[in-house]
Amino acid sequence: MTASPTLPKSRQQLILAVLMLCSLVIWLDNTVLSITLETLADPVRGLDAGPAELQWATGSYTLTFATLMFTAGALGDRFGHRAVLVTGLVVFAAASMWAAYASDPGQLIAARAAMGIGSALIMPANLAILMWTFTGPARASAIAVSSTSAGVGMAAGPVLAGLLLDHFWWGSVFLVNVPVVALALTGIALLVPDFRSPVPRPLDPAGMLLSISGLASLAYGLIRAGQAAAWGRTDVWAPIAVGLVLLAAFVLVELRIKAPSFDPRLLAQRTFGGGNAALGLLLFAMAAVTFYSAFYMQGARGFSPMEAGLASLPTALGAVVGGTLGARLVRRWSLRPVCGPALTVAALSMGAYGLLGLHTPLVLIEILLLVQGVSIGMVIGPVTAALISSLPLERAGAGSAVTNTVRQTGSVIGIAVGGTIMSIVYRRAIEPSLSEVPGSVGDRARVSAEQARHVATEVHRPALARAADDAFVQAMHVGAVWVMLIALLGAAVLVIAVRPGGEPKGPVPEADHEEGGSRPMVERPPRR
Repeated sequence: MTASPTLPKSRQQLILAVLMLCSLVIWLDNTVLSITLETLADPVRGLDAGPAELQWATGSYTLTFATLMFTAGALGDRFGHRAVLVTGLVVFAAASMWAAYASDPGQLIAARAAMGIGSALIMPANLAILMWTFTGPARASAIAVSSTSAGVGMAAGPVLAGLLLDHFWWGSVFLVNVPVVALALTGIALLVPDFRSPVPRPLDPAGMLLSISGLASLAYGLIRAGQAAAWGRTDVWAPIAVGLVLLAAFVLVELRIKAPSFDPRLLAQRTFGGGNAALGLLLFAMAAVTFYSAFYMQGARGFSPMEAGLASLPTALGAVVGGTLGARLVRRWSLRPVCGPALTVAALSMGAYGLLGLHTPLVLIEILLLVQGVSIGMVIGPVTAALISSLPLERAGAGSAVTNTVRQTGSVIGIAVGGTIMSIVYRRAIEPSLSEVPGSVGDRARVSAEQARHVATEVHRPALARAADDAFVQAMHVGAVWVMLIALLGAAVLVIAVRPGGEPKGPVPEADHEEGGSRPMVERPPRR
């Protein structure tokens, strides 16, 4: 991959700023939704969304993001990365407006899925343009600078969402994406050249269809288990079984393709496969614990959206500090002695949610979130960078596709399983408190703690609201134990996968980055 000699340094820096805007809008959206979940569940201020609908509002985005990312890279090679980036931004902005004005949970879920399509088009093209624009040491520095947009989004997103929810309706958190996209599109039109790979990759429609349908079926079955509070029903186990079969077929199809967009063969390598498994398990745990935290802060503790956003800042700031600290420590001591213990600490910090109650001092929660953020930051960036550097340069693009797909898949399954555990345990915990309430009231209270609090206010039964809070906390405690065990499994896999005292040969970049191609890029000649 070579950089164009005609691009002056000042233009390179402006292109980097534009690409950071494109990345920022995705990270903002990833974080604002967690603050909005409690409001969306409210029958008056939101959409009266149930737990399963909220799981799908989060999961539908991640699902399309995960399964379309490797296809988006092939589209960039074929049609030009600037064109794909522009298309992704337009889709993302249009879907954000659709989500903002959704009139029911079904529309919101569909809009979120469309936003995931936009994100999947944005991320590979974003990195491909960055890799083409810069070369040598300047490329590594540009990747490091670009990665700061993740920290800015994680820190600013919850606070921005809280501010908007305190003053406007819930849809405003999605409309904030539109001006950012408009500014990014202007920058692309003025600054970014149009280029494409001279050797385009095949589009792989069979793989795309099998991966989307398989993950969707698996996630549906897991979420349905929470709704039914049982695993033995046909509408629970059948979708799970179908999903697993389709995903197995997806792997077999990709193995037969000469140049697959998602190359399962890479997962057979000890370091690359084990490291990706560890990251997938960590993202599983992170998605589940974030889902719990949103309802704990605003529902059980009664924080306003703004207060909840400010309370989540230690996690984001800790992740930024942890990413820098982890990269430095890995250069000094290697990957395993740094990231193995860090992932263990992250797991224990997630398990510590099992110690939180309705009156836990806020300062203790903030310390817990800070430790969690630092430890997670010390794992994700260094491990991802080491995994990509373990591959030959010509396979870096395929390796990034595998890594990002595994990470997003972990998030999809984490939301589904974490929410299902919470729903099942909550229903069992609230049941003894419903023996003396009318049938219709009890039915609504069984749906979720949010519904129970609302109906308790309507029928003037404060004891029911207290029972719902206690039941939710009990459900969060049980879920936290399972989340901790999953993350500890990830730590064990990471320690086993990484060779003692060393990593893959070659430099380990500091920044975590997404899918990008490794073929030389050429600027597209102007149309005549």
